[in-house]
Amino acid sequence: MRLGIDIGGTFTDLLLVDDETGGVRIVKVLTTPADPSRGVVEAVDRALAEPNRALSEVSVLVHGTTLITNTIIERKGARTALLATEGHRDAVEIRREHRYEMYDVLVEMPKPLVPRHLRFGIDERISPQGEVLRPLDREQVERLVRRLQERGIEAIGVSFLHSYRNPVHELAVKEIVARVAPDLYVSLSSQVAPEIKEFERTSTTLCNAYVQARVEEYLGRLEDDLRERTFDGSFFLMQSSGGLCSTETARNFPVRVLESGPAGGALAASHFGQALGLNSLLSFDMGGTTAKLAVIDDGQPLVAPEFEVDRVYRFTLGSGLPVRVPTVEMIEIGAGGGSIARLDALSLIRVGPESAGAAPGPACYGQGGELPTVTDADLLLGYLDPDYFLGGRMSLDTKRAREAVARHIADPLGLDVIEAASGIHRIVNENMASAARVHLTERGKNAADYPLFAFGGAGPVHAYGVAAAVGAPGIVVPFGAGVMSALGFLTAPLSFEFVQSWYGLLGRLDWAQVGGFLQKMEREGRELLQKAGVPGSAIGVERWCDIRYHGQGFDVKILLPDGALGEDSVAEIRRRFEERYRELYGRTIPGVEFEAVNWRVIVQGPKPDLSIAPSVAEGASVDAARKSARQAYFAEAGGFVETPVFDRYRLAPGAILTGPAIVEEHEATTIIGPGASATIDRMLNLVIHL
Repeated sequence: MRLGIDIGGTFTDLLLVDDETGGVRIVKVLTTPADPSRGVVEAVDRALAEPNRALSEVSVLVHGTTLITNTIIERKGARTALLATEGHRDAVEIRREHRYEMYDVLVEMPKPLVPRHLRFGIDERISPQGEVLRPLDREQVERLVRRLQERGIEAIGVSFLHSYRNPVHELAVKEIVARVAPDLYVSLSSQVAPEIKEFERTSTTLCNAYVQARVEEYLGRLEDDLRERTFDGSFFLMQSSGGLCSTETARNFPVRVLESGPAGGALAASHFGQALGLNSLLSFDMGGTTAKLAVIDDGQPLVAPEFEVDRVYRFTLGSGLPVRVPTVEMIEIGAGGGSIARLDALSLIRVGPESAGAAPGPACYGQGGELPTVTDADLLLGYLDPDYFLGGRMSLDTKRAREAVARHIADPLGLDVIEAASGIHRIVNENMASAARVHLTERGKNAADYPLFAFGGAGPVHAYGVAAAVGAPGIVVPFGAGVMSALGFLTAPLSFEFVQSWYGLLGRLDWAQVGGFLQKMEREGRELLQKAGVPGSAIGVERWCDIRYHGQGFDVKILLPDGALGEDSVAEIRRRFEERYRELYGRTIPGVEFEAVNWRVIVQGPKPDLSIAPSVAEGASVDAARKSARQAYFAEAGGFVETPVFDRYRLAPGAILTGPAIVEEHEATTIIGPGASATIDRMLNLVIHL
């Protein structure tokens, strides 16, 4: 058996797959923010209880979590210090020359993870070519480390100038810390992000140092709990790039798993898209706290070399802390079932990004929440059954939802409660549709070519409204939509990405040196995968390079040709760069030389074979699946409409539904609006035609 477990801001999702039968078991429990491992253990125990199986029968467990991202956002990481080259300790606060809001004189920048009094300049200097210009002052470092330990510092980030070319001084600092203060966590920029661009490299290193102790503590506690329950299989974590890594890698480089949950959702969309012959999809994952949108092209999610965490302005690029690690490219907005609705200074309804989370949760949860949320609005509009939330394991309080919407939205505006609830629902849909338009347009894509692949606990409720607003041709809602990220984990291969900055004009490179460090990175990757049990013959290797026109500040990632690289490879590399550059910017620049910046090697094992066989109840049909009818609100129909409600577990392949209709399963509810139709395909996906 295999387990996929995803910790979200509101719910912890689990998917158990029996490889012998293809059977699946789905569990969704409230996340336990104070100790996330408790929610994981509860989900595991519940998943194994009904089939009466033991955890020792699970051969692979894949885990993704928001713990690391939340630690940075909430500033709950370790007390961290920075050691930088003398004169460069303020690079993380000076940031880039670029201002993300050019004309805002009061523009706010995110606060560095390390305050200025804990950033120290060290007497040392490496040249851009890797030569030692000034030896490291080892005595200064030793004195400083002793002082930091006495002051209660838990972690140190080390980012020296040009250490990506020669890490000798950073390695010496690590050796000194290991000898003088072995309990301190140390992150070296030459190991975490060995790339050019000082600010980004330092920011990434500090993020790694800041969360390392928390990840060590969390994974240690979780592994102990699993061992107590007889688990002795392979335990992997989802990386932000869409590959898997060992717990050892996650402990040393926790920044690699910052976006692990959202990456799993994009992989699930890719997996189902390929199975359905849909190579172009827009992955739409809406949970309790956020909504994530990702483009799937040629059957694969796009991967970017960097992303930002803890943005001051949630949707504005440049307003967060850059993390230079490969990440599935997506846009994330504060729009989830728990997103709080409020009135702004102009008495306009705003929804999110603040969320009620799992504690106290929406008002209708009855756990102390008093503010109106998207889930409260959906309940009042008839989209959710108060007695069938989480398959009936949790009841929703309609009265509390009505009171919250009335007190904070409807009464101040002089609106009917249902009008206010409809406003909340439509506004959050438009927020997500606007994000989707931007995400597609920035990549030169047309929304009419990208069906929505909708999942997450709240995604199927809102997919119809979002798809209609953005102009998508249709919607695919998979069986078990509420736990798709956990399923995506089980489709991911073991993978490692290595990077080496080596700057030079393309026509003047020392190709022998380039070949040397590319081979070294490939060798290290193969050793890691073989250590994890992947046969050498099953390992695949891709080599990439970040290239730009001479003088530009931003580069384009292109796949390198196979085989040995040399002068005869230059023409093909140039052709690939210009082809990709034209795709992105619509033109090329004649007569300008090309320069290489970073060289990357991706080493990965084979994709796991995931064959699931969800089943429907005996005698399933449209008539048998109709369980009831209730009043549901559709603005385009003029208000409440008597709407049939169908049991997802009794809809067989070939079933046809006509909107308006509601389809319920334990972890998600799908809304089909008036004028739309839907069919159940051979894989039990609900395919909605607008």
